[in-house]
Amino acid sequence: MPSRIYECISGICDTITENKDFLTDLDREIGDADHGVNMARGFTAVLEKVPKDEANIGAVLKKTGMTLLSTVGGASGPLYGTAYMEAGKVMAGKTELSSDDFSAALKAAIAGIQKRGKAVRGEKTMLDALIPAAEVFDDQTAAGADLVTALDAACAEAEKGIEFTKTIRATKGRASYLGDRSIGHQDPGATSATLTLEAIRNFLKEE
Repeated sequence: MPSRIYECISGICDTITENKDFLTDLDREIGDADHGVNMARGFTAVLEKVPKDEANIGAVLKKTGMTLLSTVGGASGPLYGTAYMEAGKVMAGKTELSSDDFSAALKAAIAGIQKRGKAVRGEKTMLDALIPAAEVFDDQTAAGADLVTALDAACAEAEKGIEFTKTIRATKGRASYLGDRSIGHQDPGATSATLTLEAIRNFLKEE
């Protein structure tokens, strides 16, 4: 029987795969036109590498990160790989997920992305979705919201972050070469990051 964390990762894979063409189309406008294809390939490889019955959340996240790092091309591989591996460190040995755990894992993932990508909020990257999502998640839990309710609010904030990326100029990655022409396009990384959060939220809701 598949573990809960394996089923959650499988849900992320399904979501990314379902949106593969959409993500690639977004990347075609300001990048290399391969984000969706690369991410789908990476998560398909993850499901082949991660043991279905592994219940250790940290171990699964670490394996996911290592696999994404080695199979996803472009900048996304190192960034997503680092994010999952850093989250895995926080979740080492854990088989259940609390609100505090999710907050710590998300913050660790964000810190890993910032360090690896040398990026900050406001540069038209996945951080423009993830950082505000993490802030709202913490605000919600501090106010007494449960994990799913807080994650619901975080996903809504991440969607706003996607919209924000349309209004700003890219200063990182391939998109930065376009200068002001990158304005008006939403960031593919912010989009895939939001889809990931939504897939986790949907998995927890279905439970």
